[in-house]
Amino acid sequence: MSSPFRTALPALAGATAAIALAAAMAVMPHSSSMPETSDAYLPGVVVPGTDEGLRSLRAPLTRERFYFVMTDRFANGDPSNDRGGIEGERNDHGFDPTDKGFYQGGDLRGVIDNLDYIEGLGTTTIWLTPAFVNKPVQGPSEDESAGYHGYWITDFTRIDPHLGTNEEMTELIDAAHARGMKVFFDIITNHTADVIAYEEGEYSYRSKADHPYEDAAGNAFDDKDHVGEPFPELDPDTFAAYTPVFGEPGDESVKVPEWLNDVTMYHNRGDSTFEGESSEYGDFFGLDDLFTERTEVVEGMTEIYKTWLDFGIDGFRIDTVKHVNIEFWQEFSRGILEYADEIGKDDFFMFGEVYTASPLEASRYTTEGLLPAVLDFGFQSAAASWLRMGSSEDLAQILLNDDVYLSPHSNAYSMPTFLGNHDMGRIAMMTKGLGGGDERWLERVKLGHTLMYLVRGQPVVYYGDEQGLAGSGGDKDARQSLFATQTEQYADEVVLGGPSGSIDRYDTDHPLYQHISALAALREEHPALADGIFQLTGPSAGPGPITFSRVDRDSHVEYVVALNNTTDPVEQTVAVFTRDVGFTSVWGDHPDVRSDKRAVLSLTVPPTGAVVLMADKPVPVPDEMPEVRFIGAGSPSSTAGSRLWTGVEVGGDHPVPIDVTFQRRVGDGVWELLGVDDNAPYSFWDTPASDRVQYRVIARDLGGGTRTIESDWVSAAVVEDGVTVTAPGSYQDEIGCREDWSAECDYSLLADPDGDGVYTWTTTDIPAGSWEFKIAIDFSWEENYGAGGAPDGDNVTLVVPEEGASVRISYDRSSHEVTADVG
Repeated sequence: MSSPFRTALPALAGATAAIALAAAMAVMPHSSSMPETSDAYLPGVVVPGTDEGLRSLRAPLTRERFYFVMTDRFANGDPSNDRGGIEGERNDHGFDPTDKGFYQGGDLRGVIDNLDYIEGLGTTTIWLTPAFVNKPVQGPSEDESAGYHGYWITDFTRIDPHLGTNEEMTELIDAAHARGMKVFFDIITNHTADVIAYEEGEYSYRSKADHPYEDAAGNAFDDKDHVGEPFPELDPDTFAAYTPVFGEPGDESVKVPEWLNDVTMYHNRGDSTFEGESSEYGDFFGLDDLFTERTEVVEGMTEIYKTWLDFGIDGFRIDTVKHVNIEFWQEFSRGILEYADEIGKDDFFMFGEVYTASPLEASRYTTEGLLPAVLDFGFQSAAASWLRMGSSEDLAQILLNDDVYLSPHSNAYSMPTFLGNHDMGRIAMMTKGLGGGDERWLERVKLGHTLMYLVRGQPVVYYGDEQGLAGSGGDKDARQSLFATQTEQYADEVVLGGPSGSIDRYDTDHPLYQHISALAALREEHPALADGIFQLTGPSAGPGPITFSRVDRDSHVEYVVALNNTTDPVEQTVAVFTRDVGFTSVWGDHPDVRSDKRAVLSLTVPPTGAVVLMADKPVPVPDEMPEVRFIGAGSPSSTAGSRLWTGVEVGGDHPVPIDVTFQRRVGDGVWELLGVDDNAPYSFWDTPASDRVQYRVIARDLGGGTRTIESDWVSAAVVEDGVTVTAPGSYQDEIGCREDWSAECDYSLLADPDGDGVYTWTTTDIPAGSWEFKIAIDFSWEENYGAGGAPDGDNVTLVVPEEGASVRISYDRSSHEVTADVG
């Protein structure tokens, strides 16, 4: 059998291998040096490369177990604050527990009173929805709703009175810390509450091309030319596409800090269409969109959130990251993390919400944007599909793409993973109705949490999932209260593993609460299952087991994890790191087994279940470090320009755990650290702004033995007009995308390896049948081409005659001609 450990990385999401990195193969002598693990470098710091191989980075937080709490819906510990101290009707104060779109009464006191419940679930970090003062009610007449969720902020310096006080927040933080738990804030930098109106009375998006910004003298200018420097003087009445005004008396001074009341600190271009330019400059569902290109906004937001670090907060989840310019994140990340370092919070951590299932798009905000991590929407999409009897290969492909996140300061190990949330809905809702009754439904939801707790990353449990809440959809339909609901819809909903109705839901004997608590204990007892080396070993071709190993980085003990999404037990063979070694079950009822002389393990994976087996001996250190060689290639695959892929293959007759340090030298410069990869296939996606680049790789085994190779010089100039090209169509659901006609799914990504402007994608994954597709530019429908190369043209027809047929889709950037050939 061929070892999956040595499988060369498939070019990301269909991009073909290109510019060959002809390795000089300057193999250095086998060494036994043992350098320390790679530090968690501050983002943006250029780290000099050394002659020694490093261990793969583990950020200060890689072992957390998050519990995501929507404070208003968790527990009502103080009914006296239900109306937030505001008199009047519900549209004044926002409280109406019978309406799912209004405040229901949960507060910080309720969280404090239920810390036993949260801790008992195995939680190490509490993530709270935004807690600052919100505009109580907003929205059009007859369709109003309240700011119970926290995302409509007016005062960034105070806790919303509906939820409690600054003093109660301090009490919560102190109480959590006393139990060894952390507290994270959900924060927003993209927008504030909807306070600004437009004198014109219109709100459709107006582009910069048609309505450029103007300085006070009436001269048009491009804000991008002034990022990081002072803006020209602006006239509030004339600078933007619309004329900003305040809709209600008092709105002109309602925001805190005061600088937020300056209308020139906002884009003022109308509502976002969530496509192209408007995704960054448009108002997010009407909310006032901050002018994040301005230094005043960058510095102002940084100072706001530094204050909350002084409060004792341990980390941030950052909302709507993809709707803010990348330069903002570069400065904000540096500012916050440097300040955390100054005040002794070395383990302060942040992760962003980049709402996309595309690892390529999401990773831009960690590698280029310098955030420590992003929420793993790619995992969520693939995991939910797998739980619905989807292909194990599709789930594996997401994990194989982890190397796009590799950088000196971050990697996929620290990414928070999740199954559902307050926007998209709950995992129980997503897995309902697949047959087998409630018992099988419960097993599917348990399996989802098992996968999340055992795969790389930091698991996030959405409050109420542990009580079997399912809901009927996303947004308001996924925000039930744990205390006895007065909302009729919530009371009537089916609850998995428990009764419907208006009752408190803090049952520590609920089967899902017990299951998640047991998973947390498993990770605590066996830390390798949290952040040990993650090595994918075998997905099934369709529904069926997915298997991977976790290796403890200190003891070198290997764990084998196998999960099965089918309703039948499956006999599985798995490649492991060690020959002739015994394995004992630490999760699931499985007899002891032993790997054979080929280092192959045979096991049985239960239906809709999982097993975890632990080796009785550590992985042995090889007598000699195996040979390594480059298998690199480059392809333009980022809206920021080119990303050059550098891959490494490890030789030898048997795979061993290796840390691969990637370094780069640009022109006559010094070697710089790019990142350290500890699981095959070993690779790095670079963004060099130079036409003369050299790469160096230092491979290091568990015993510290190293082998070094250097590439020839290669051309890696950033393509000035580089674009991302995808081929969304009616076949995308079949090839692993979240849905058909998804412009942002990079499973149908085209590549231009030789830079001639002709982008291609070759695949055998499209099933037999008649399909349609178009070409989309930069993950968006704003620029797209159809039949005959026509902008916004008709769909292109594609007929695949048989399963496994080779399909080649091409797009000429110059003529916009679109072709599809079937081999």
